[in-house]
Amino acid sequence: MKFNTKTIHGGQHHEKITGAVMPPVFQTSTYVQTSPGKPVGDYEYSRAANPTRTALEDALASIENGAKGLAFSSGLAATDCLLRLFKAGDEVIAMDDLYGGTYRLFTKLYKDSGIIFHFVDMNNLEKFESLINENTKLVWVETPTNPLMKLADIEAIAKITKKNNLLFAVDNTFATPYLQKPLDLGADVVMHSATKYLSGHSDVIAGALIIKDKTLAEELHFKQFATGATLGPMDSFLVLRGIKTLHLRVQRHCENGEKVAQFLNQHPAVERVYYPGLASHTYHEIAKKQMSGFGGMVTFTFKSGKKEEAIKFLENLKVFTLAESLGGVESLANHPALMTHASIPEDKRKEVGISDDLVRLSVGVEDIEDLIADLEQAFSK
Repeated sequence: MKFNTKTIHGGQHHEKITGAVMPPVFQTSTYVQTSPGKPVGDYEYSRAANPTRTALEDALASIENGAKGLAFSSGLAATDCLLRLFKAGDEVIAMDDLYGGTYRLFTKLYKDSGIIFHFVDMNNLEKFESLINENTKLVWVETPTNPLMKLADIEAIAKITKKNNLLFAVDNTFATPYLQKPLDLGADVVMHSATKYLSGHSDVIAGALIIKDKTLAEELHFKQFATGATLGPMDSFLVLRGIKTLHLRVQRHCENGEKVAQFLNQHPAVERVYYPGLASHTYHEIAKKQMSGFGGMVTFTFKSGKKEEAIKFLENLKVFTLAESLGGVESLANHPALMTHASIPEDKRKEVGISDDLVRLSVGVEDIEDLIADLEQAFSK
């Protein structure tokens, strides 16, 4: 199947008993057994597996071209499960510009467990490779990054990780499998905050891992079962429903994102626009190479460099909603330094380029004329 068909049919089956086209919400915690240890079907207890969650996990594996998908209670729960593969003394090399929650998980929780984290610009492949030693176990990349839209060459990094027998994971939340397929480019694991584009309607918190190797997938499934960070049946149903329109929504996100980026790029109040689709973007060539579109996330700074101007701008928006998160059908606006990335120390934020006048937009699927008009009126005030 091609991708648009996969979002609707990939890994999916009509419900056996009733013929229901959409998988029912199996709102049950346990399943009947005919004799001790002999369940009627394939399910025993919903922490291990639930039919609605299985339908979602099969869809996830299909759209990312993986061996198995796992659905979690959040993106951070999915990341946490992957990190449970490692022990004290193991080392992880991660991209230097990460979502604030990922950075917090790495530095506040797992660092205390004895795992050593190195943060590096993944476009400096020589520096990245110099950090690899016998204790290195995982390479973690986010591309495009949140919020600076930095990209990393997945294929080039995969060549290094394979040569050194390292596990390579990619956070594909911003790009989605509609625009980028990390497993096809050489990654071993893909992570999604399924809260965002996969769900697409700002009504669920969910996460996902999609794994290329079946043996690794089973090991991660056991860790998920043992620790319990599973996605409930209703939330699984909502994410699965969201995936069925992923291709339609992301296409519109891309169209609107590009127009918003072009508008901002010409606005006299704007200093810099971070959008992979602009020829001026530092990583534009990487984006053209490994992505089929440039997404709906746009970040920019003000010519004045003033935090107060960014805050006033955000307060005056009417169609864009001032809120955390991204990837929903509605347009959202965010101040990373005060909101999503506040958990990152100020000096670290400044080091990677998250300034106090930085604004991040998640461009939705509304009429572009209304979005541009809203931005214009907010600038004028």
